[in-house]
Amino acid sequence: MDKMKFWGSSEQDQSSKNDEEQDLSTLLTREERGQLTTLVAEATECMLQVVKHTFDASERSADINTTDRRLGTLSEETNPNIDRSGLSVEEQEAARKAHEKREKDLSAPRLKKLEGSAIKSFDDWRNTVIARVGEVINTRDTAEIDDAGETKREPLRKPLDKAVEPDLDNENSVDTTLHAIYPPLPSALAKLPKAQRVLILHSMLLLLLSLEHYSAYSRILLLRLTSSLHLSASILAEDETKVAQGLLEAAKHMTGDDEAQKRGDDNKTARRWKVGLATVAGAALIGVTGGLAAPLLAAGIGSVMGGLGLGATAAAGLLGSLAGSGVLVGSLFGAYGGRMTGQMMDAYAKEVQDFAFLPVRGVVSPPGKKDKITTPQDVSSADRRLRVAIGISGWLERDADIVAPWRVIGHNAEVFALRYELEAMMNLGNALSQMVSNAAWSMATSQILKHTVLAGLAAAMWPISFLKIGRVVDNPFSVAKSRSDKAGVVLADALINKAQGERPVTLIGYSLGARLIYACLMELAERHAFGLVESVVLIGAPAPSSASDWRVIRSVVAGRVVNVFSDNDYILGFLYRTSSIQYGVAGLQRVDDVKGVENIDVSTFVSGHLRYRHLVGSILSQIGFEDVELAEVRKEERALKTIDEQEKKEKATEG
Repeated sequence: MDKMKFWGSSEQDQSSKNDEEQDLSTLLTREERGQLTTLVAEATECMLQVVKHTFDASERSADINTTDRRLGTLSEETNPNIDRSGLSVEEQEAARKAHEKREKDLSAPRLKKLEGSAIKSFDDWRNTVIARVGEVINTRDTAEIDDAGETKREPLRKPLDKAVEPDLDNENSVDTTLHAIYPPLPSALAKLPKAQRVLILHSMLLLLLSLEHYSAYSRILLLRLTSSLHLSASILAEDETKVAQGLLEAAKHMTGDDEAQKRGDDNKTARRWKVGLATVAGAALIGVTGGLAAPLLAAGIGSVMGGLGLGATAAAGLLGSLAGSGVLVGSLFGAYGGRMTGQMMDAYAKEVQDFAFLPVRGVVSPPGKKDKITTPQDVSSADRRLRVAIGISGWLERDADIVAPWRVIGHNAEVFALRYELEAMMNLGNALSQMVSNAAWSMATSQILKHTVLAGLAAAMWPISFLKIGRVVDNPFSVAKSRSDKAGVVLADALINKAQGERPVTLIGYSLGARLIYACLMELAERHAFGLVESVVLIGAPAPSSASDWRVIRSVVAGRVVNVFSDNDYILGFLYRTSSIQYGVAGLQRVDDVKGVENIDVSTFVSGHLRYRHLVGSILSQIGFEDVELAEVRKEERALKTIDEQEKKEKATEG
């Protein structure tokens, strides 16, 4: 009922309000508009501090316990430094040495240069946002002024006398995680009725889209505003979905020829308009065919939030040039320049075989070709979103393993699975299956499980029985790991070249999929590419756990950086034994001494590396990930249960 009130309204209701259109200047008093400006400034200042904390030797990572549904320790941001007064002399000495090491690492010229670039990139975005907010909020005052220069207009409603309760369910791990990671900033706006708070959030979304991109920074700002306005994360997610649909529907009525000519003219004078005329053909991806004035486009967006009274003209003003440009809408959603298919992918094929983004849902299969390999242009416009999520599997036993694990990601993001190096990933999957099905392997594991710190086991320390049995997987893993590193560099290049359009990307991977993400983020940092990645989740990553590497990773991710590990994953320990073990293994241990890295210990329910394939959804649910399809999570759990029962039967038969 509540959502119907906020989201639903008929076109007739909307048209009846055209004469009384409302925007932020009529829905908020002058004082409240000032409070909104202050809230945005304070939220962006918090974001800047996160960037700076990454390069601060005094900052340390927060502990995350997956059994704590509230994830309360994430709020360490409010008190980042640990009180060591109760430590022993030895512990204080160890802490001093660790601090000295952090200072030494951070003084390296490479990290100093990265720090400067990261801060500059954020400041450039922040200055643009603050200027745009000021332009919209502080210059749109239509109130009448009396002779004394005071406002005569009375507010449309009176604020509540006390702050409202947060609009969330305490059992909802997404919302509790939201408030833990982004603690609400004090603001009188939290006292407003829910309708006004939702409208503020919606208006800020349109305002940020008027920058002609929806960067990862913008998305994190909206999450912080959602928290501070005491709204549920689902309200923002639903609004993003409805705005995406409104933009795409309106874009169908814009004239491609007119837009092409306009782009040609503007290319001569404004760098920000540069999208080559040859790319306009890509508009077919979203169906750019007709012509529509900006207010009518905005009316489409207004109908999304019609029940809240945001008028067409007001929406057009918030959206700016995006309100009347099919080309800009197309660029936002990645419709131009080859993007996730075509020439860009052909170029990458020279570096990595079979490199492609496969849509996880919403595919429109041509008649008679239901089994064809799908590509991004096959995605139904109804499944386009303002955010992109890319899932990357760590090995393959069948083609379905490319896409199947990522159906657990919900419908509020446009989800793709990354396919790459099919032969190498299949070879690894087959080798792993062959290894673990060997009867002698189970006997050998009992020896290795006596060691409590798998990450510290060098190659020479593994039992001979393990080495003999596991030899079958060494070469396939080495090849697949090398190919994953190359694919990570290619993915970074694809993101820099806006394969995803002007939208934030979340990366999730397990095993070598996580290794690929690690390589991608390191490449993004090397090229100082900021504001592209919203959040990352690395599950069972065969990658270093060294603080220096993870600081680099942290610098190019605007939101969450999650390291999921199991300290009894003997398969990962065995596979990684010949690598640089002195730098640790992220998939086996926590990442220390990096502020903003969440360490999720799943040792209690991940007894082996191969279980990750069926535990992605469960892990995402436990960390409070925004978009999780619970029905698919249940399917994963049932599939894993079936596998476990089958293994028990086989062992019983062998015994």
